[in-house]
Amino acid sequence: MASLILNERPQPDHVLTDIVDYVLNYKVESNVARRTAFYCFLDTLGCGFEALTYPACTKLLGPIVHGTVVPNGAKVPGTSYQMDPIQAAFNIGTLVRWLDFNDTWLAAEWGHPSDNLGGILATADWLSRTQVAKGESPLKAHVVLEAMILAHEIQGVLALENSFNKVGLDHVILVKVASTAVVGKLLGLGREELINAVSLAFVDGQSLRTYRHSPNTGSRKSWAAGDATARAVRLALIAQTGEMGYPSVLTAPTWGFYDVSFKGQAFKFQRPYGSYVMENILFKISFPAEFHAQTAAEAAMLLHTQLADIGKTSDDIARVTIRTHEAAIRIIDKRGPLHNPADRDHCIQYMAAIPLIFGRLTAEDYEDHIASDGRIDSLRDKIFCVEDEQFTKDYHDPQKRAIANGLTVELNDGVVLSEVLVAYPIGHPRRREEGIPKLLEKYKRNLARVFSENQQKQIIEATLDYDTFVQTDIHQLVDLMMK
Repeated sequence: MASLILNERPQPDHVLTDIVDYVLNYKVESNVARRTAFYCFLDTLGCGFEALTYPACTKLLGPIVHGTVVPNGAKVPGTSYQMDPIQAAFNIGTLVRWLDFNDTWLAAEWGHPSDNLGGILATADWLSRTQVAKGESPLKAHVVLEAMILAHEIQGVLALENSFNKVGLDHVILVKVASTAVVGKLLGLGREELINAVSLAFVDGQSLRTYRHSPNTGSRKSWAAGDATARAVRLALIAQTGEMGYPSVLTAPTWGFYDVSFKGQAFKFQRPYGSYVMENILFKISFPAEFHAQTAAEAAMLLHTQLADIGKTSDDIARVTIRTHEAAIRIIDKRGPLHNPADRDHCIQYMAAIPLIFGRLTAEDYEDHIASDGRIDSLRDKIFCVEDEQFTKDYHDPQKRAIANGLTVELNDGVVLSEVLVAYPIGHPRRREEGIPKLLEKYKRNLARVFSENQQKQIIEATLDYDTFVQTDIHQLVDLMMK
């Protein structure tokens, strides 16, 4: 006997309406969030400037059709490209994520909320130039900061209790969802249009985590966020045409996201949307490394100095034990050959070995000519991870959000050095006062990689003072950073 299918169109899922109502109605009143977004903007673009020194990244940049220039299109800082906002978003998003050096959010799901800047900046720049061409007022930089706060919050709050990696999906799904919502607001979409846009982001095909894990770790993880934020701009523009959405995209039995991609589980939420995520974002300041290893690298740097003080080197090490948290073991505890830079910056043994040997950890240290040093793999084989359950609890505790690693070194002569424990990396909110000056040093260092001294001076004058920055026309700010 055939069953009757009820074909009544449902009301939009609450997850969709909550995101859209937040984006359309929330007023950012937190000065901490605004200031943090300012530093995040500078740091994120700085990461992109450093990525411009890597041919593996720059080969992916530019318009799809070589030589294409879009009048009033979005420009890509650090380059001469001017393109449609979709391809510009891909370019910017790829640049800022390439070296795994931009900000991080750690929860049930992890990710890098500043990846959303690809879509936000490309759209804001394009809209600003278009409005000026029409004789209208351009967008100010504070609009970009507010959009960043909203995008950080959507991505981060969705990540707090919902692990996409455990069902095999990559965290860039959250970049696509957050960017679609925020870019849609910049485009002026109404509530229904914006609900449609966000539903399109969920019904879209989602990236597998294949490219982040052994034995397939590869460079797509460095452009996946650029792809996601570009797709978000595309979906928002599609919704702007009046294209329909799919109101029960999450909850529809059999065919909805929950049943198809989330093992039948509905999303869980720890808190409402506000400005919590931007206020508590984690900056990568000292090391371009997967964030679960940041404190391990910092501890290894301290141990390198201790070894030198007693006349020892990494050659004298018999064993290193890393006391760590569960997420680090699941994501970056890796044995066997490492095939490329993307493989190496997701191996905690590699990220500890380099500072123990050389007293540094830079993006260059993941390249083949450094990795070929036989001492690295020899030391990797002596490094072992063990989970500390309290570290795991502190990692998930919303009042702590620690990312602890403790390193104990045993020498060939039997001497065991005292454990060096670092619970909070320098980019953690608990170390903001210590971290921000170093973040600005990192920004200036990255400017110097790309721009002449005169252009560096102009950019610094326009960007380092918050009050000046927020009132600058966004397209003029981007123009200062073009080659």
